[in-house]
Amino acid sequence: MVHNLNEFINLFNSQVRFLNKKHRWVFVLLPLAFLLLGEYQLKPQDFNDPGSFKTNKHGHDQFNLKEFISQNQSDLDSDVEKTSDGYYVGALKIPEDINFAGEHVPIEQNDVKERLDRELLVNTYWQSNMILLIKRGYKYFPFIEKILLQYGVPEDFKYLALIESGFLNATSPAGARGFWQIMKNTAREYGLEVNSNVDERLNLELATHVACKYFLKAKEKFDNWTLVAASYNRGMSGLERALRSQKVDNYYDLWLNEETSRYVFRILAVKDIFQKYGDQYGFEIAKEDHYSLPPLRKIAIDSAIGDLVDFSTKMGMTYKELKIYNPWLIQRHLINNSRKNYHILVRDTTHIPVENF
Repeated sequence: MVHNLNEFINLFNSQVRFLNKKHRWVFVLLPLAFLLLGEYQLKPQDFNDPGSFKTNKHGHDQFNLKEFISQNQSDLDSDVEKTSDGYYVGALKIPEDINFAGEHVPIEQNDVKERLDRELLVNTYWQSNMILLIKRGYKYFPFIEKILLQYGVPEDFKYLALIESGFLNATSPAGARGFWQIMKNTAREYGLEVNSNVDERLNLELATHVACKYFLKAKEKFDNWTLVAASYNRGMSGLERALRSQKVDNYYDLWLNEETSRYVFRILAVKDIFQKYGDQYGFEIAKEDHYSLPPLRKIAIDSAIGDLVDFSTKMGMTYKELKIYNPWLIQRHLINNSRKNYHILVRDTTHIPVENF
């Protein structure tokens, strides 16, 4: 019985005498078929089965791959669902009851069910990305949850940050930046400093405060958390115009552009996978695999810093560590002509608890 490609090749090589030179190209195709079909349980006698070979007009035996598969289709079908290590690939069970921020998702509507199914499939079977999202979630969710709670914003909004950036300080083609993907004008409107020396959109604490202020402002306008989430992608004015022009009052009845129509469903999918990844979605992630932040403490700085490398050394850390925990410090020095009070995160060697960390 054949269990791997090497055994298959050795077996086939021993049986290649059945093939004439003209048709030995099938030797290249069969290993490829083996890879595509999985660890098919071939036996030596399969190659000697007269039904798998046909005699051509020259009297030479030819291996007939199509005939071989046809004769063994029932065995092949039984192996399609699972490989030998038990890994399963198939349709996902759609949650019968799911909500966003306590608001019902009308999963009974066909298009709603299909849109959610799409995002669940995309995120579940892009395994490497989803595992990273889960690991990073454990690293940053506790910090974000505390600030959401301060503002009375539902905890589900932490997943919005996760789908926006993957918890990477990325910059979008439109210029949005940071975990919350905040545009420069929006950042300045809400009091963040953005220039060549400092970009506070990359300060997770300050950016989360800005996001929460936006959510509360949008809640006053829409009185619906799902619409608040959608407006973070479409903009309050754009979403308001869409609701008015289409004469509907909820996200799920709107005809929207591709990105906004998928936006809330991406949040719902990531939320459901994160909450059930081991029980329902087949991800094996042990507690020791979770990412985490080291003990950090916040120090106040109200003056310029001429060299952040020297500053890092004085704080008992490397410049790399300083940049990891304070990505908002853009250059290797800090300009502070206004004597602004900045808070910089450094390694905590005193074991004094740090606010919000």
